[in-house]
Amino acid sequence: MADRVTVIGWDGSPLTAAARSALSAATLVAGAAHHLALPEIPPAAERIRLGSLGLAARRIAGHRGSAVVFADGDPGFFGAVRTLRAPEYGLEVEVVPAVSSVAAAFARAGMPWDDAQVVVANPRTLRRAVNVCRAHGKVAVLTSPGAGPAELALLLGPVHRTFVICEELGTEREQVTVVTSDKAPDHVWRNPNVVIVIGGRGTAAEPPWLLGRNPARTAERGWARPLPHAAEGESAPLRAAQLARLGPRTGDLVWDIGSGSGAFAVEAAAFGAAVIAVDADPHACERAGAAARARGLQLQVVAGRAPHVLEDLPEPDVVRVGGGGAAVVAAVADRRPERIVSHASTRDEAEAIGRALAEGGYTVECALLQSVGLDTRTWAEQDRSVVFLLAGERPVIRQA
Repeated sequence: MADRVTVIGWDGSPLTAAARSALSAATLVAGAAHHLALPEIPPAAERIRLGSLGLAARRIAGHRGSAVVFADGDPGFFGAVRTLRAPEYGLEVEVVPAVSSVAAAFARAGMPWDDAQVVVANPRTLRRAVNVCRAHGKVAVLTSPGAGPAELALLLGPVHRTFVICEELGTEREQVTVVTSDKAPDHVWRNPNVVIVIGGRGTAAEPPWLLGRNPARTAERGWARPLPHAAEGESAPLRAAQLARLGPRTGDLVWDIGSGSGAFAVEAAAFGAAVIAVDADPHACERAGAAARARGLQLQVVAGRAPHVLEDLPEPDVVRVGGGGAAVVAAVADRRPERIVSHASTRDEAEAIGRALAEGGYTVECALLQSVGLDTRTWAEQDRSVVFLLAGERPVIRQA
């Protein structure tokens, strides 16, 4: 094992005394090409150009001497420190931090970032990173080859955003470009880069107290609250059960088909998920959009009749089918979301939806929900609701 491992953050500024001291004693130095070209690196030190950090960690673990690993920005913030400290390598590291690339990007843009979401985009996480950009008004994206500004823009599709693209921060080739998302695919962008994605609702007037979030924006405490005039399929108990079955979360894309007033869509968005609300009624689409704006939430609204309107929508993680019956449920099942919920007023409708889910390869749950609202002045019945709740879960295929 290496006698000493120091991780040095690099932001283009002159090296600190602590960094120079560690580097002067190094017998192995790992980093990107621009790190390995620094004049402070001892001529006799072995140099490793970083590709796979895991492979470099194995080399360092087998090295006898002092090792230094360079990382852009703050190596403890979505950086090298997590990998190097993994138990399989057995490395104890010292860290010399620098300004993170996210902080540097927002500084170049002259913007605060305590209300921003921060995500890592690589080919494996790109779709979920894009969903965060759909759901939130300010997101910093740490990109990678194959998951850069162009790919982000292409997956956002009709969702309009402004990109602040910061290329090669801290180097002589640093460049900051502001473009609209529809123009980003027209350019070739240099790595590494950070993309600040801005759009939708404005930032909070009052400063947030929790990094990346301002819970006060959503105002109302609780979820699945009663509606003054709930339509069929929008009762509070049914919405609560549907939200519980779907479990929308940050990084998910939710389809709400037959969104009606938008009550379910808005509540799913409040959990941090990206939501597309679909309804054939233009007035319903307007109501859903207004409900989201009133809560300070992002919502993409699509006017059209399912299942045909679904063909051009991006792949969902979970889906609520609020209208259209078994035919729409079958079309949704063909897209293979993790979970689907729907409801029915009669047993025949419930059986048809259950068959559509089962034939689509889903494990099916059905429950009969009954609720009665009471007037607390007289304790007389006000509203009675009886509805079938159907939920389908795609079986998880375990790798052997």
